[in-house]
Amino acid sequence: MTIKKFVKYNVIKSDNLGSVEEDFSKLNLSILEKSGNYVVHKDVSRQQIQQKQGTVSTKTRSEVRGGGRKPWRQKGTGRARAGSNRSPLWKGGGVIFGPKTKKVKVKVNKKERRLALQTLLYSRQNDIFIIESLENIQTNLKTKPFIEVCQALNLFWDKKSTINSFRKNSSVKIFNEKHQKY
Repeated sequence: MTIKKFVKYNVIKSDNLGSVEEDFSKLNLSILEKSGNYVVHKDVSRQQIQQKQGTVSTKTRSEVRGGGRKPWRQKGTGRARAGSNRSPLWKGGGVIFGPKTKKVKVKVNKKERRLALQTLLYSRQNDIFIIESLENIQTNLKTKPFIEVCQALNLFWDKKSTINSFRKNSSVKIFNEKHQKY
């Protein structure tokens, strides 16, 4: 069962590095009443599975080149019977049950994906903050100027960080307060 929660995020407005104003932005989230870890796990595993390339392939005995005739006659030689020199038991033969090219697709419903994202945003609300007009501050996309911007804004790199950049006019429906159904 989902419940509605309002979350306040700290928005740092900075046109230049000298003046930093703090403002709060509200976000309306739908989260699960109890723990939503299973929805988040389901969505994360879906993303990881879909990132696999899936192009590995080996040849079976029918795909290996050569081996059309019987190497020696069936009886009378004292050796074990053999039908092809491309058998998996032979050097240069095919592979038994080797990997084949396949594309695995895991389906997660749109509402579940949205619920997983909103659950993550709610659970990590103390670790998230928003920098407004970051594109205006940093004109060239280099690491050193970005680290200087982060040091000027008193951002610490003790933990892993994700930086998302989008324009105000872009269509990010999750963050828009007009759409109450999300």
